[in-house]
Amino acid sequence: MSGQGPEKRIENKIKRYLDSIGAWHMKVHGSMFTKSGTPDIIACVQGEFIAIEVKRPEGGKVSELQKVQIDLIHKAGGHAFVARSLEETKAYFEENYLV
Repeated sequence: MSGQGPEKRIENKIKRYLDSIGAWHMKVHGSMFTKSGTPDIIACVQGEFIAIEVKRPEGGKVSELQKVQIDLIHKAGGHAFVARSLEETKAYFEENYLV
């Protein structure tokens, strides 16, 4: 077994997908230097700011702080969403004309 949980496996698939479409991205590691609730992946896709909060398909709960950060990103004109699979990420990108 790889030792990776379901959330990490989904995150890795999303990062590989971002690489495949030529996006810039980074994994955000929560620390005392980051805002609480910052989404897991920050990316730039075709000039658009994207923030992705990755959750496991079953039982992955979005915290109130994460909801607040997603809302603030929307208000600032960026894209932010919760992804429970690579397919959800691809669907969001297609619906928002990011690919």
